[in-house]
Amino acid sequence: MKQAKRQPFARHATAWALLGLLALPGCALWSDKPKPAALETLAPAASVTGLWSAADGRVEFPMQPGLASGRLATAASDGTVTVRAFERAAILWTANAGGRLAAGVGFDGDRAAVVTADNELVVMSKGQVSWRTRLTSRVSTAPLVAGERVFVLGLDRAVQAYDAVDGRYLWRLQRSSDPLSVNLHGVLMPMGDTLVVGQGARLVGVDPTRGSVRWDLPMATPRGSNEVERLADLVGPALRLGSDTVCARAFQSAVACLDVGRSALRWTRNAGGVQAVGGNASVVVGADASDRMSGWRAESGELLWSHERFLNRQLSGVSTWDAWVAVGDAQGQVHVMDPGSGKTLLRLSTDGGAIQAAPRVSGKVMVVVTRKGGVYVWQAP
Repeated sequence: MKQAKRQPFARHATAWALLGLLALPGCALWSDKPKPAALETLAPAASVTGLWSAADGRVEFPMQPGLASGRLATAASDGTVTVRAFERAAILWTANAGGRLAAGVGFDGDRAAVVTADNELVVMSKGQVSWRTRLTSRVSTAPLVAGERVFVLGLDRAVQAYDAVDGRYLWRLQRSSDPLSVNLHGVLMPMGDTLVVGQGARLVGVDPTRGSVRWDLPMATPRGSNEVERLADLVGPALRLGSDTVCARAFQSAVACLDVGRSALRWTRNAGGVQAVGGNASVVVGADASDRMSGWRAESGELLWSHERFLNRQLSGVSTWDAWVAVGDAQGQVHVMDPGSGKTLLRLSTDGGAIQAAPRVSGKVMVVVTRKGGVYVWQAP
């Protein structure tokens, strides 16, 4: 058996892992893994503009680039962070965290935040390391830089806040949890004046200034006879619909939508999978563990369509792009689909490296980063 470089589960504070249970894009655990489905012959039914591409260092963790204030931040596994002027791809600055990275990159247009494999949170600005601090837990979720603060979600399911300027420790919110957690990108995002965090199978609204809980709602019910079967951590990025609805994948168990305004679970559907969902106000789209794609009605959870065209292609999370949804695969292809029907409209090629994280979208622009370090940018009409 070939061991993956990145382990899917971690015991808090021990880096303990279970093998043979999960394959991440580009990192198969089994040498005889199922053969990916052959791609259908496709007559493109949509057109986009390729704006530019670049080659950064190799990326061996699921990294979504940061987009803010007309700037794009990317990070490579060797610790290098690159910030570009988004429209013209010109490099504005680079800096190095001083160690290999485990998570990143959080970005607010000025500061970029990453976490090293040695559990150091490193914040950079204008080509220099501004500050760094040692964390007590491993991290697989990119830090969030917002409101002059840096927020970090650890594999121990604790969320911490630091002053973005000087690194001053502000608060920590630790909730009771199982001893095993999922080593995947979790849910950590702003929603109005609330910090929204996935802690196990629960979605928690936090006061970002004090670290106190404003609301705490379950999105899935852990089931099973052992620690692995009971894992149901929320996988990010989460999908936000309107001002009050959040939809997310609960690891290996369900897809659910929550109305936080009414503190009510809108719907949940049994759907084993390990990657983030995408969609729009009408349809939520996601893949199961075999990469079978499905679309659920956003209002009710009714299954609208399902197809097996991408089976075993080791898909990334799904992102909403203009009127479409997009998902990458381990062969470096980006599949653009109609969320209402699941029909593939367009296929975009990269350098052949795995697309390990959900594409990053801002308005009509989509960015993907490959395992080989390729950065690709397209614009919808």
